[in-house]
Amino acid sequence: MSGHSKWSTIKHRKGAKDAKRSKIFTKIIKELTVAAKEAGPDPEANSRLRLAVQNAKGANMPKDTIERAINRGSGSDGVVYQEVTFEGYGPNGIAVFVECATDNNTRTVSNIRAIFNKHNGSMGKNGSLEFLFIRKGVFTIEAAEIDEEEFILEAIDGGAEDVVKEGDLFLIYSSFDDFGNMQNKLEELSIEPKSAELQRIPLNTTALDVGSAKKVLAMIEKFEDDDDVQNVYHNLELTDELMATL
Repeated sequence: MSGHSKWSTIKHRKGAKDAKRSKIFTKIIKELTVAAKEAGPDPEANSRLRLAVQNAKGANMPKDTIERAINRGSGSDGVVYQEVTFEGYGPNGIAVFVECATDNNTRTVSNIRAIFNKHNGSMGKNGSLEFLFIRKGVFTIEAAEIDEEEFILEAIDGGAEDVVKEGDLFLIYSSFDDFGNMQNKLEELSIEPKSAELQRIPLNTTALDVGSAKKVLAMIEKFEDDDDVQNVYHNLELTDELMATL
């Protein structure tokens, strides 16, 4: 999971520093809207919405923006988003799994297919690559003022399978089934994560030379720049040599 953790860390640092912050807000607003539409506007009674609110706060989203997104989803005139996924291969056979929330599926299918094609990839049938990934809980936490040894012991007690420190961040991985237990443990410790997500983690990764790997990452970034895309997962190994160039 080390390669995946590095990519997660890069995204969090970039999101705080450059123009992609607005993209992060767009994705969180959609998740707030979808969650409120799905099970109501009360975070205490809607676990998905509670998680979305937590992630919004972790991204420093203003309170009124959060409330507007929830109201938009819970109102009868709210935008209806359809959740869809796409699977395919990028350059050199790298597996790519894309999760979207869209109000126009025709547009989204066209855009996703175009990105695959433009970057020498190919879009496959749904379900064709799902077996290459496993769903796990991933929690991103600021490492400042946290006793590392004690924190790791507490995290394991809460169901953590792995705790990785990347610079000034901790990444906690839990099984799908222990996601809620890990949330409860962090609340017990009065720790509010920057993000808490159910992600698709590759079971195996593929290493490429730096030039080829950068072509894959260019495609990944194009997906992430699309307003309909919520998450992108891949099985490219982020080697130390590649990391040194990023």
